[in-house]
Amino acid sequence: MNPHAMNNETRSVWKRRWPTIKKILTYVFFLLVAGLLISLARSLDWAEVADTLRSYSMQTLLMAGGAALASYAVYCCYDVLAKSYVGHDLPIKQVVPITFVCYAFNLNLSAWVGGIALRYRLYSRLGLGAAQITRIFTMSVLTNWLGYLWLAGAIFAMGWIKPPADWEIGTTALRLLGVLLIAISLFYLGLCRFSKRRQWSLRGHEIELPSWKLALIQMLLGAANWSLMALVVYFMLSQKVEYPMVLGILMISSIAGVITHIPAGLGVIEAVFVAFLASGEMSKGSVVAGLIGYRVIYFLIPLFFATLVYIVLEARAKKLRNASAASHS
Repeated sequence: MNPHAMNNETRSVWKRRWPTIKKILTYVFFLLVAGLLISLARSLDWAEVADTLRSYSMQTLLMAGGAALASYAVYCCYDVLAKSYVGHDLPIKQVVPITFVCYAFNLNLSAWVGGIALRYRLYSRLGLGAAQITRIFTMSVLTNWLGYLWLAGAIFAMGWIKPPADWEIGTTALRLLGVLLIAISLFYLGLCRFSKRRQWSLRGHEIELPSWKLALIQMLLGAANWSLMALVVYFMLSQKVEYPMVLGILMISSIAGVITHIPAGLGVIEAVFVAFLASGEMSKGSVVAGLIGYRVIYFLIPLFFATLVYIVLEARAKKLRNASAASHS
């Protein structure tokens, strides 16, 4: 039999079976995480959690709230940056509310709801086409994860965070991973600076490299947002853990949340933080209480305000449609 034909047949079989294999692996991973969370919940002193939540001072809550506000402000700059990349003429005062709504819904209800569906709905109502909205979304995602790549890479490579002894990945492996993450981010920056080819077509979508200055701003904005998110956690842990350690753990837990596809990484972030911190100077109850406070301040309160803003945006869009229909009648 022709070896080339055999290879093609093998690839075809794997192509057909891969979705099923991927689904099975996802379920297995999800079950493992669920088991970990159940074990964590059973071992918690919930009375201690409640006492810790009641003990927060107004100063701590204000500092955490200020850091959360600053983080959302930085994230809103993602779509403002995309404005110069895409070249649309929407004013910033229209871009910022949309970005705020999308981010809050993204964090709480998944990227499919906030990152994609709401972006397409709200931007399309302002006259942008699907191709433009896709480029805005792509720029936002790239900005977020480019910031993650080089910041997490720097933290891991410098050994600021040490995995628990019972983890499969050790300090050396984590440092090597950090170097790899930095290399990927530098490769992207170098591509934007030196590549002579600036456009590619992928499944009917045109991909255009931004300028290296725009790419550098992406990396800085993304890193700033992740840093401010960690600052909220740092304040809600009553500053009992060094900030670089909090930032590093947040980086690791966020990847775990993305892999499990659980909205807001619910429970996953808590499990990772407990694994790192509960064996030290903090108890499981105090760690979980701090992360509950983090979720309230960074996820739930912004979601409440984002819902109000979304209602206003919808009402305004309806008013504009009615006005447009009246003018053409």
